Amino acid sequence: MIDTHCHINFDSYDEDRAAVLQRAVDAGVTRIIIPAVDIETSREIVKMVTTHGGLYGAVGIHPNSTADFTETMLAEIETLAAQPKIISIGEIGLDYYWDKSPKEKQFQAFEAQLALASQLELPVIIHNRQANEDTISILETWAKGLTGSLKDRPGVMHSFSGTAAIAERALACGFYLGFTGPITYKNADETRRIAAAVPLDRLLVETDGPFLTPVPHRGKRNEPAHIPLIVERLAGVTQSTPEEMARIATENAVRLFQLN
Repeated sequence: MIDTHCHINFDSYDEDRAAVLQRAVDAGVTRIIIPAVDIETSREIVKMVTTHGGLYGAVGIHPNSTADFTETMLAEIETLAAQPKIISIGEIGLDYYWDKSPKEKQFQAFEAQLALASQLELPVIIHNRQANEDTISILETWAKGLTGSLKDRPGVMHSFSGTAAIAERALACGFYLGFTGPITYKNADETRRIAAAVPLDRLLVETDGPFLTPVPHRGKRNEPAHIPLIVERLAGVTQSTPEEMARIATENAVRLFQLN
């Protein structure tokens, strides 16, 4: 299995990162994709993925880190994206929940990084929090101009929490939908209904560790070893077995990110 979104570089893992990675392997999670949130974490991830065979990275500027976005930052992201085992631009997008960056700067950074992704032919990892309409409108415009292999694998809507209508529009653009711990929560019936309607070949599983811990570990730090809990819940809503869902989600991640 592949955890397609885990911030394993965050300091909450500093004291036991090796043990966390070993628990992931023991649980059947052999590969982890680490998304960046700013220039510093982008640099950090480039270094980290070279030291562990099962780690891959994404580089980019998270919307909450875009207040001081510049063309110089974009140029560095381009340079970092050329490094070995960097397989995506992300996480990028829009966030209207936190008031950490003006919308104009979020738009500027989002659109510039989307353009870079198309130039480099790298899929994107999309962060969308309480910005459904603006996020999907920008992505629809961007996706129309894609050519080559990226047209069929533009990226993933990370930790999908939008409406069924947004899911349909994202799927129409070619996007995959990633599901995280909240799909296991008691009050997540709508998320489960949406997941059940997603074509099997567009589903991904993520932890978003250290956040969004699934039941029965909710309230504790999340980690990649919890991926089987998300797989099991997705299997239930898609009327497949956990083994089938694990295989499908793994094949989807390999195809999207062009992993070996």
